[in-house]
Amino acid sequence: MNRTERFYKIDQLLHERRVVPLEVFLEALSVSRATFKRDLEYLRDRLHAPIVWDREAGGYRFAADAPSGPAYELPGLWFSASERYALLAAQKLLAELEPGILAAHIAPLQARLAALLETGGHPAEEIQRRVRLLSMAKRAVEPGCFAAVAKSLMERRRLEIDAYSRARDEVNTRIVSPQRLVHYRDNWYLDAYCHWRRALRTFALDTLRRVRPLDQQAREVADATLDRHLASAYGIFAGRPKGRAVLRFSPERARWVRDERWHRDQAGEMLPDGSWRLTVPYADERELVMDILRHGRHVIVEAPGSLRRRVAEEAAAIASRYATKV
Repeated sequence: MNRTERFYKIDQLLHERRVVPLEVFLEALSVSRATFKRDLEYLRDRLHAPIVWDREAGGYRFAADAPSGPAYELPGLWFSASERYALLAAQKLLAELEPGILAAHIAPLQARLAALLETGGHPAEEIQRRVRLLSMAKRAVEPGCFAAVAKSLMERRRLEIDAYSRARDEVNTRIVSPQRLVHYRDNWYLDAYCHWRRALRTFALDTLRRVRPLDQQAREVADATLDRHLASAYGIFAGRPKGRAVLRFSPERARWVRDERWHRDQAGEMLPDGSWRLTVPYADERELVMDILRHGRHVIVEAPGSLRRRVAEEAAAIASRYATKV
């Protein structure tokens, strides 16, 4: 019986029997007196369990009047050991969350996650020291910008933004109705209805040069519409899919790619020679081209012809750069 199961058993015995002698706990849990005392101390100090010793009744029970403070809630009962360790991802995300309207709530939430992790019997500090989650290519977001966007999103208010376009190297002022904040590939994005374009658009938060909350009510867009427009195509360059890319990976690279999830609606097929054919929908070629090129000679675009030509042009341009003497 692991520590989480013991916590559950202690809680169950106290609810069923009201008053539980020490000997009953030791027999039911198959632990030593010292282990039971440590479990009891943890339940009291970290999980706020109102467990008291009743001298007259000769056993432990829940206090009739729970003390003021955080409510008692036994964590971890719905998590397997592997799921508890997966909570590290949530802790990592909270630790790097841009400061803003959630700042005051992050510390107690992190403490709660630490308590969940520790129900496996290992200190949270030791788990964090032994297991690392590394971010890659993260772009900084100005704290005030994140706070303003998050606040307007939750209060359902419009925003006036100055958005920088890296593709066109220009800044445009727009009025948008925020719909969703998205954390994708270690960066933050805002899905919004753009009143200038009269259409749904996605903005990288690190490209927002100025954010001004407005008093006007945000225009609401149905979740189904958001999903169709923003979640049905490849990556952050969303929109209605204009085609499906058919990619064939070499047998060597197939060992990795066949286990990757590029898109929720992807299709994969193992070919007789050991190569892997992957089919993914896409609306914009840019991000897809970047992911194709990182596999170099180990991938070829079979279809459509327009995407094949785009990748071939990029590959030729790269080759020409290396052919030039430095």
